Amino acid sequence: MTYQPDQGAPGELEKAVEAVLFAAEEPLTVDQIAAQLEGADVRPALAALAAHYADRGVNLVEFGKRWHFQTSPDMAHLLRREREQARRLSRAATEVLAIVAYHEPVSRAEIEAIRGVQTSAGTLDVLMEAGWVRPAGRREVPGRPVIYATTPEFLTHFGLASRRDLPGIDELKAAGLLDAVDDAFDAAFPRDTPENPGASSDAGAEDVASGDQTS
Repeated sequence: MTYQPDQGAPGELEKAVEAVLFAAEEPLTVDQIAAQLEGADVRPALAALAAHYADRGVNLVEFGKRWHFQTSPDMAHLLRREREQARRLSRAATEVLAIVAYHEPVSRAEIEAIRGVQTSAGTLDVLMEAGWVRPAGRREVPGRPVIYATTPEFLTHFGLASRRDLPGIDELKAAGLLDAVDDAFDAAFPRDTPENPGASSDAGAEDVASGDQTS
């Protein structure tokens, strides 16, 4: 039986949206929720549900344009239990993830130029298996290397509404955390300046992916 939205009963639509999100195995976009409810306008229902759950033990939140229920931060301590510690990212994987997040889309060669060391294919594989990095096309330069970008799951995991919520480059520089990386990137891939016009034109061209994930 398909859902038939009753425009005169907003409470019923809220219940339907709540049920869809509760049963979902992963966060859903507005369009994905609407698709399960015969194209109903679910945005008002989402706003009402978010307000309803704001002070409860679980909250309805939106990260990376995807909605899901999560434990209220002030109740998380009640759900702690003994379990196997999740595998932590290696230093190399952490560095690669940070470079992709701040410079995306970026190729493996560009990542290596920034880090100053060779990056194994396994490092990128780990990040893709985690669902945080994805192939995002090929750069239109000789060899057409694959370029990589972060995913909505990356935003959700780190509690970011968008990449604009990442700490600013100036903030990281002020803390002394990014000088070497930023200088290396500028040296490897010069940006346009009055003294060096068009410096980034070749490196900046890109093409949307055809789905090929090989580098």
